[in-house]
Amino acid sequence: MIQVLAIDHIVLRTTKLNEMLRFYSDVLGCVVERETPPETGLTQLRAGNALVDIVPVESHLGKLGGGAPTQSERNVDHFCLQIKAASEQSILEYLDARGVTHEDFARRYGAQGYGNSIYLEDPEGNVVELRCRVEKV
Repeated sequence: MIQVLAIDHIVLRTTKLNEMLRFYSDVLGCVVERETPPETGLTQLRAGNALVDIVPVESHLGKLGGGAPTQSERNVDHFCLQIKAASEQSILEYLDARGVTHEDFARRYGAQGYGNSIYLEDPEGNVVELRCRVEKV
């Protein structure tokens, strides 16, 4: 039997490598953990217990996935990053200060049950859901 414990990694293809790396490192606080040579094309950023892999479409790995992502041809619908608990207002102010377009917080169901989360887009148009970790009492 397979039991999923957490997201291990997600791979996002891009035509905007520098913008994507800035977004995931400067805005979301992920740290570059590993990089392959540019021709191979893989940068892995630590996102808590998981990794966000960024792959340029023109690299060897990127070409394996076909054409570049577009607004109508996305790689994924969205993915959710569990983040440390913080006030919704402080998260909104943080995103607004960095010019990140986002929706309002809404109640949604996730791996830990119901809770509020917010959708935003990275520079490539991938939808990222941010959800505060629910602390068990």
